[in-house]
Amino acid sequence: MNKKIIFVILLLILFIPIPFHLKDGGSIKFKALLYEITKVHKINSYSQNGFDEGLIVKILGFKIFDNVKENRDMNSDNFISSNYKNISFDLDKKQVTLNSGYVMPLNGLGTYSLTEDTCYQAVLSALKAGVRLIDTAYMYGNEEEIGRAIKDSNIPREEIFVITKIYPTQYDDPKSAIEMALKKLDIGYIDMMLLHHPGSNDVLAYKEMEKYVSSGQIHSLGLSNWYVKELKEFLPQVNIVPALVQNEIHPFYQENDVIPYIQNLDIVVQGWYPFGGRGYTSELLNNETILKIAQNHHVSSAQVILRWNLQKGVVVIPGSSNPEHIKENTEIYDFELSYEEMQQINALDKGEKHDWY
Repeated sequence: MNKKIIFVILLLILFIPIPFHLKDGGSIKFKALLYEITKVHKINSYSQNGFDEGLIVKILGFKIFDNVKENRDMNSDNFISSNYKNISFDLDKKQVTLNSGYVMPLNGLGTYSLTEDTCYQAVLSALKAGVRLIDTAYMYGNEEEIGRAIKDSNIPREEIFVITKIYPTQYDDPKSAIEMALKKLDIGYIDMMLLHHPGSNDVLAYKEMEKYVSSGQIHSLGLSNWYVKELKEFLPQVNIVPALVQNEIHPFYQENDVIPYIQNLDIVVQGWYPFGGRGYTSELLNNETILKIAQNHHVSSAQVILRWNLQKGVVVIPGSSNPEHIKENTEIYDFELSYEEMQQINALDKGEKHDWY
């Protein structure tokens, strides 16, 4: 199809009644249509093979990808709908560049409920499978096992990204909490430290963490279980903008109001409980809609859910001690969900939070 035909299609679209305003969230479907046109005909929307978005802007009177960022590489078919402004969320490289300047993998291993040798073996299995992001916390009671597994893996320390958290019961004496985490992990430095959830003296604790960023013992800071109200109150009181917010996110609890707010601040969103959490995993993985999409792509329901997160610009940290499941959870980059499939999963949202955080 040549350029003239494409322009005719675009002009025809102009005269088709559109039941939503092109500058709000409803424009996603329209943008997706234009994206599919450019994707099918191997034309990049920015400038490739003579197809110039600037010319379309003059004709249509607005920028095609205005609010929903097209984060597709010039030589890639990956398309991510997110609200990041200056964050590079790169599916080809399987990494995101944080606002702190550090690079973090897009998928990792969550270690909640993994303890002692089970945790140690799970981390070794994950590292062997190519996982380079490990999430832990003081309350998980497994920082020592994780540190030992990292050292025993013989993988260069700088290739592994470790997140840990301090708990509200530690906020009164954050220096001791940070020193304890450094000692237990014993891996030289901590890539990212989070406050586990809001609590008394959380600003005090965060400001103590900021000092460790200055010393290089912590590279990036973040928050876990912070929502819009909490962020609006918290952010003006600290000096370093969090690089990440980690919240419960899964198809039954999608946070479609929270995720755009966080991403607009150029803070990366990471989701825990991607499969619904304790007591809900089976229901989610056996959901009819998700199963059908999985069959269409010859992948598992778990892989569909993880891929759905990635295409929303959300980093994933599924937990497992099963080596096969750990490996399967990394194989989420060789297929892409269509716009329609993303919408089908979006329609599953129940606002159903499965943990109290």
